[in-house]
Parts: sequence; C-alpha cells; structure tokens
Amino acid sequence: MEDEVNQRNMKWFFVVLALAAMLTVTACKKKVAPAPPPPPPAPAAAPTASLTANPATIELGQSSTLSWTTQDATEVTLEGIGKVGPSGSQLVTPTTSTTYRLTAKGEGESQEATARITVTPPPPPQTAAPTPSDQELFARSVQDIYFDYDSYELRPAAQSALQADVAFLKSHSNFRFTVEGHCDERGSTEYNLALGENRANAVKQALVNLGIPAGSIKTISYGKEKPACTEHTEACWQQNRRGHFVLGQ
Repeated sequence: MEDEVNQRNMKWFFVVLALAAMLTVTACKKKVAPAPPPPPPAPAAAPTASLTANPATIELGQSSTLSWTTQDATEVTLEGIGKVGPSGSQLVTPTTSTTYRLTAKGEGESQEATARITVTPPPPPQTAAPTPSDQELFARSVQDIYFDYDSYELRPAAQSALQADVAFLKSHSNFRFTVEGHCDERGSTEYNLALGENRANAVKQALVNLGIPAGSIKTISYGKEKPACTEHTEACWQQNRRGHFVLGQ
C-alpha cells in the first residue's frame, strides 16, 4: 500500500517536473529578442571637383587651357561649354577676363570649382624710330641756289650746290618739285617778278643740263614778296636772292 502511494507520488512529481520544464522552455522562448533590422546603406560619397587654368593671365588674342578632375560625380558641366567628362581639358580664348565654373553633381549633392583667366591688353606695338617725311627729307637735302645783285646768272660757287642737288634728285626720281625765284627788297615789284622768273628758269635749265627731267620741274616767281630775311642789310638781301626748291604734292 505504501509502495503504491510512493509510486503515485513519483508520477505526479515527474508530471509536475515536466510541466515546469515546459513552462520554463515557453518562458525562455518568449524572452528571446527579435533579430535587429539590417543597417541602412552607407550614404553616397559627396562628389569632389577641381579646376585650373594655365596660364591664368593671357594677352588679348591668346589662349589658355582649362583642366579639371572630379570624383563620384554623375554629371559634370563647365559653364560656357556645357557637359564634359569627369576629367579633361579645354582650350579657351576669352576676349575679356572670365571666371569659369565647373559643377560636379552626385547623388543629391553637387560641388563647384572655379578658375579665373585674366585678359590683359597687348603691349603697344614697337614703333621704329620716326623717319623724316618726304617734305622734311627734301628740304634738308636740296640746297638753294644764290645769285648776285640784279643778276640771274649762276655763280661759280653755285656749281657744288647744284651737283649735290642733282645727286639727291636722281636718287629720288619720283619727286616732282618747283623752283621758286626770289629777289631782295630793292627795285619795283614788276621788275623783281621778272628777275625772279629768270632766276627760277636759270636753275631749271642747269638741272636739266645735269640730267634732271624737265617734266619734273616747275617754276614760279615771287619777286620780293616772300623774303627769307627782313633786315635791311646786305647779308639779309643775299639770303633773299635765290632759287628755292619746294617739293610738289
């Protein structure tokens, strides 16, 4: 009898133990934390951009090279040029100082880079030393022919001046010129106009005799109307008795 009681008690003990184990397993299952969600994807890297100009300063009419590099960009544009590759170079010839802007666009972000090209005016052209005009050259190279009082005959002293004049005129055969006849203040206006004409013709004839074409020479008389000197002295009068050369236009 006692053994039966003990057996029943043992059965209940195992039943209770099994139930406790089941409860314990159930309780443990309820306490297991859920698996954590997967981490969010890493944010896309922000794009980078750089832009340079070489040379950065140019003269008007010259060119410069723009060079750029980018990373992590899906679209790259260069202001004034348009879409370009992720890296590259472009020759530009701005007419004024210009700031070029590069824009690199990525996933929701963009990055800019700039480069400025300064345009300077060209230096003034190097000018050669001024050369004398034909008028200046002619006036400096051709000597007047002087006469004695009340005469239109060429003096022996005039020969050397004539020779020098002829040498210059032959080396400038394209020149056309006028021989002006002048007189000093003594005598009437009419008389001096005639004397001046004779002096101009005498000089022309001497030039023709030495090989200067007559067609390149004109003559005119001013008599005493255009004196080179206005003092009332023999030295001044001598300056006015002359055949004067003027280059034609």
